Amino acid sequence: MSPKKIILRFGKDIADRPIIYRLARDFDLVINILKANVDQNKEGTMVLELTGEKYDLGLDYLKKQGVRVQPLAEEVFRNEEKCTSCGACTDICPSGALYMERPSMEVKFESDNCIVCQICVKICPVKAMEVRF
Repeated sequence: MSPKKIILRFGKDIADRPIIYRLARDFDLVINILKANVDQNKEGTMVLELTGEKYDLGLDYLKKQGVRVQPLAEEVFRNEEKCTSCGACTDICPSGALYMERPSMEVKFESDNCIVCQICVKICPVKAMEVRF
């Protein structure tokens, strides 16, 4: 079973609950946290990859806890015609999805490693990184 990427959004009333622990323990899910912003005074947001036989049961549990669950419906795309391989994106990519291939010094993009943080979209001087929904 391949991992599914989802976005969790939850209020400050849920931020102190062990929801990720319960997904692993009670539903035997393999969890890879790709991005997280959890502040007990604000809304929390997490991007996860989940894998496991009880995936649907785990999602039901999250929803019953008041967590808004949505599939990761957007992706970052590299427009190779626009890209000049300047490398500005490779230093700031937190997941390593963008990297400089050596010895050709060409920028490569592994979309499976992308966590859709969109930092590269903001920093690209030629706007070669785009978001698709």
